[in-house]
Amino acid sequence: MRTRRLGSTDLELTAVGFGAWAIGGPWKFGWGEVDDHESVLAIGHALDHGVNWIDTAAVYGLGHSEEVVGRAIRGRSDRPFVFTKCGRSWYGRPDGEIVNDLRPASIRHECEQSLHRLGVGSIDLYQIHWPDWSTGTPLEESWATMAALVEEGKARSIGVSNFDVEQLERCEAIRHVDSLQPPLSLLDRGARATVVAWAKSHGTGVITYSPMASGLLTGTFDRDRIAAMDPGDWRRHSPIFQEPLLGRGLELVERLRPIADRLGVGVGALAVAWVLAQAGVTAAIVGARLPHQVDGWLPAADLELDAETLGEIDAAIAATGAGTDDPPNPPPQMRAPATTGA
Repeated sequence: MRTRRLGSTDLELTAVGFGAWAIGGPWKFGWGEVDDHESVLAIGHALDHGVNWIDTAAVYGLGHSEEVVGRAIRGRSDRPFVFTKCGRSWYGRPDGEIVNDLRPASIRHECEQSLHRLGVGSIDLYQIHWPDWSTGTPLEESWATMAALVEEGKARSIGVSNFDVEQLERCEAIRHVDSLQPPLSLLDRGARATVVAWAKSHGTGVITYSPMASGLLTGTFDRDRIAAMDPGDWRRHSPIFQEPLLGRGLELVERLRPIADRLGVGVGALAVAWVLAQAGVTAAIVGARLPHQVDGWLPAADLELDAETLGEIDAAIAATGAGTDDPPNPPPQMRAPATTGA
């Protein structure tokens, strides 16, 4: 499986990595019921087939995803790189309430908890999950704390997720931003001209999330399957799984299907390969809850799309009007309160 260097770090990553959001189990932003044993098997299946990194976050399942990842990698001689995130805190809060908290003490507490759950001595890439709209902590203080964790050996590299260019500039002035994690897919294309372009010009690696649009671009969804999703699956309330965006997305999938068939892959692998073909992108995070789901996207790691194929995909996007080229924007539940002026 081909590898790419993550920015200016010494991390050589496979083009696809295992995303562990969905294996967090039921919680406010969960994907419904999950079988932990199957999750461990899915991770092992990805690693056995060459994937060399896993991306998770403390908040996924309120710590549960990290625990499952720790269980999956325990005792492996080929331990993968492990990436996790801080800044979405529920510690000591009633009923699992989650807030964005980047106070230095909170970052340090989260780091210690993550190290324990993952069962590792150092986190290969420690990332700020979202900007802090809750505590008023200056971003510079938060990023300086992240840099200190590298100096102390608790993190090997540090990065950010869901930041805009202005926030990236503020971090870069304190200490180099090793990596950026934005959403990027055929349905959410705006990061290319904004934060990905910034990262490319600053030597910052880019690992994208949701390259299959949370499953909509796998080629396995139709309206009946969406209607039957687990009541606890956050996607039931996502705009892309509702009309009119749903219809456009499904039409795009059908237009992509003959292209994927010609290349001998599934639509999901084609969607991931498109993300990997974008300038400045290092690798893509792809999730799975079952081993066979991993098989659907593994071919993307070595699938290189030529200019003609990319042109066909662009034509399919234009014909369906699917997706957007607008800059990434946080979903309503993640945004700052209107009174802050943010």
